[in-house]
Formats: sequence, C-alpha cells, structure tokens
Amino acid sequence: MTVQFFLSALAWLVDPANYVPGSQSPLPIQDRIIEHLTYTLVSVAIAAAIALPLGFYIGHTGRGRQFVIGFSGAMRAVPTLGLLGALFVVIGLTVPFTATAFIASIIAFIVLAIPSILAGAYAGVESVDPETVDAARAVGMTERQILFKVEIPLSLPLIIGGIRAAVLQVIATAVIASYISLGGLGAIIASGISLNNNNEILGGALLVTVLALVIDGLFALTQRLTRRGGPPRPARRKVKARFQPSLQRPFALSSAKEGNP
Repeated sequence: MTVQFFLSALAWLVDPANYVPGSQSPLPIQDRIIEHLTYTLVSVAIAAAIALPLGFYIGHTGRGRQFVIGFSGAMRAVPTLGLLGALFVVIGLTVPFTATAFIASIIAFIVLAIPSILAGAYAGVESVDPETVDAARAVGMTERQILFKVEIPLSLPLIIGGIRAAVLQVIATAVIASYISLGGLGAIIASGISLNNNNEILGGALLVTVLALVIDGLFALTQRLTRRGGPPRPARRKVKARFQPSLQRPFALSSAKEGNP
C-alpha cells in the first residue's frame, strides 16, 4: 500500500500534463519551483546583506559576541508561522492585498535566515589563526586589508556553511507561505489538502525535498572547493640518520688508546 502510494505520486510528478504552461493553479510545476527559489533567493540575499557585515565586524573585533549569541538564539525561537500571520495582518493595514503576502513572507524568511548567516560569519572570522593575523599586521596590512585579504578568504568554508543552513531553512519553511495565498511549492501541497488529493500532497513534499537536496549538494561542493583553494602544505623533509659527533668521539679516543703501547 505504501509503495503504491509513492509510485502514484511519482507518476503524478512525471506526468507531462502537470508541466504545460498556462495550466490551472497550482500548476505548472516549474512555475511553482521558480517562485519557491525566488522567495528563497530574495530572503537570503537581504539577510546576508544585514548579517554578513555585522558578523565580520564582531568576528574581527570581538565586540558584541555575547549579545549576538543571545540575539541569534532569540530569533531562532521565534515561530515563523506565527510571525508570518502577525506580519500579514499588520502589513495588510497599509499595503495593498496583492503585495501583502509577498512582503510579509519575505520579512518572516529574513528573520529566519539571519541567525545562521550571522553565526557563520563571526565564527568563521573568529576561527582564523591569531598568528596569521599578527603576521599580516607585521607586514603593514591595515585592519581592512586583514579582514578582506586574510580573514574572510580563510573563513570562507564556515561563511558558506552559514549561508547553506539559511538557504535550506528558508526552502523548507517557504511552504507555509501558501497559508496566506502565496505561491511556491507550498501551493501544490495546500491544493492537495483542500482537494484531498494525496498525489499532489506527496508530490509537492517530494519536490521540496529534492530541491533542498540539490541546493544542499551544490553548497557542499562549493565548501569543498573553498577548502581545497587554500595554500598547499609544505612537504616534510626526510632527515637521514647520522652519527652524532658526541657518539663518534669516544669511539675514536678508545681506538687511539688501544693502538698506543
């Protein structure tokens, strides 16, 4: 029964009729995927513009670290669905209804994405070896040059890791935007629930899962490439074993004594 349920949903996903342009909402599927990616891209881009400079400053100077830790924890505890509903009501008082859902969703997703990006930025810069930073200062580099030419390049894997976590969180959470009549893959799931269509429900969930896995794989590859981009480690030289002079000298003295009468 379960296998048949999944096979039926997969058959719905590969059905060419669900990809015909101009189909009745929530179809076609490719339009919902583009909408989902648009919400994610806009939200994460704005969140990165806010969180990255602040994270770089905190990681470089060490100021405000405890505040950021508490602030990030508090923002992670905010229920996104509740925040989305509250923003939808408040923004709807001053903004036309057609734009209310989009603006409220973007703000909610920005709040969701900021903590991960902020944590990755300041933790990455803070993790750079202090001796490397001191060496950069010793050669006359300014603080700005140290940040952009030393600390950020060396901390790229952690910075990308923070953005990666934020993107995956937004992709998974953007489904709830359908509750306030926004598009995306959540619209397929919401349509399936209202019509009691299990194929749409499971098909939409599979689309969200596959999309998240693909994006996660791309970020994982990017992180791996940034790690490989570092300077190669010098090869260790093999030191051949030699007799120490302190060991040779007693042997020579004893030989000389034995040769003398």
